[in-house]
Amino acid sequence: MTAPSSTEPARPTESSAGTPRRRTFGLAAATALVMGNIIGGGIFALPATVAPYGTVSLLAFAVLSVAAVLLALLFGKLARRSPVTGGLYVYPRDAFGPFAGFLSAWSYWTMCWVSIAALAVAVVGYVDVLIPLHGNHLLEGLVAVAALWLPAAANFAGTRVVGMVQIVCTILKFVPLLLIATVGLFFVHTDNFGPFNATGDSVPGAVAASAALLLYSFLGVESAAVSAGEVDDPERTVGRASILGTLGSALVYLLGTVAVFGLVPHAQLAQSGAPFADAVDAITGGHWGGTAIALVAVVSITGCLNGWILLAAQMPYAAARDGLFPASFAKTGKGGVPGFGVWACAVLGTALIALNYTAGPDTTFRVLVLITTFTGCVPYLLSAAAQLYWLVQGSRAQVRPAGLARDLTVAALSFAFSFWLIAGAGYAAVYQGVLFLFAGIPVYVWLRGRQEQAGTPA
Repeated sequence: MTAPSSTEPARPTESSAGTPRRRTFGLAAATALVMGNIIGGGIFALPATVAPYGTVSLLAFAVLSVAAVLLALLFGKLARRSPVTGGLYVYPRDAFGPFAGFLSAWSYWTMCWVSIAALAVAVVGYVDVLIPLHGNHLLEGLVAVAALWLPAAANFAGTRVVGMVQIVCTILKFVPLLLIATVGLFFVHTDNFGPFNATGDSVPGAVAASAALLLYSFLGVESAAVSAGEVDDPERTVGRASILGTLGSALVYLLGTVAVFGLVPHAQLAQSGAPFADAVDAITGGHWGGTAIALVAVVSITGCLNGWILLAAQMPYAAARDGLFPASFAKTGKGGVPGFGVWACAVLGTALIALNYTAGPDTTFRVLVLITTFTGCVPYLLSAAAQLYWLVQGSRAQVRPAGLARDLTVAALSFAFSFWLIAGAGYAAVYQGVLFLFAGIPVYVWLRGRQEQAGTPA
């Protein structure tokens, strides 16, 4: 089946969105959505994860912030053409056909449940501050699994409960981040920063490797584009909200990470399982502050898991209604939550934790984050390629000819940055990520075979 013609802009359809949606997000709400999804739970563990690279990781953060803004610009442009819910799988599908759309949806869904496993592992370090686990890997694995299944159970109660939990946890999430990013800067000691490049590798190599880890903290830049069907005036609002939300998140991240690097000695930070708790202990001179932050971090990360589990269930739900995922994912429970999708991501996340939990939580978190980088960058690559296709074809609607060079530059740099980040993830992460990606091909073959047999259009 050929790809739809790109001479006319795509419009919201019932196949893409189920039923016509009432647009409810203005600029402020869409910006908050982007910031809320970008600033998740991963930032609570990432300073310690990138510390072994040295302060070169702060340079990587700055470079990655530029890349995230470029992606925000890209999604804003793509939303002008296809202002519908589904974003990252709608763009490749419209440009290259259903197989490209399926690969993007499958990869994004994989990124979601791998992220869930990574977040569950990130809880362990902060639980250890509250209840010492004494390095017992079995206990650490059980804590990670419990952190995954508790919010999964909340999802079965319905979207209303998910929303209530999310509001409380989002407020708590900003407490330690803002505290460290503001007050913490006054207690920084330059001796704590350690060497600029602690890897012994070249600076470009160290920047690429640390940026591949740090991308995890910027996942969510596409949130407004994915939810474009619910955004007022998406042709204008999605781009603005993506840029504002990304810039605000980058500022909080960069200030917070600089403060943690300056508050905790480099050697201690590289071994820390709870870097923000250690940073607050350095400010207060005792352990009560770190214990309080650890409690807030546990609640915050659990709340972030609550939202990501719902997102991981909704992406295959939307694709299943288009016939690009098994029909079971399109079934919703009494509370309006796609129950099978919740079960699937919880079971897969548990299996991934068990598979990778062999060398301690820090190593496990690092491996899972790098797999997330690969699976998250695949939809970014395909979306950038779709934009390049429409621009090169010369028939993309609603784009002024005067902006062609600018749009080509944004799309080409977005593609290049995504490719660079995949390369920086390393062989092991790319190997496992490719296995996850190719595992979806038999699913697509089966679905298309059934569609052809039934005479149903893709």
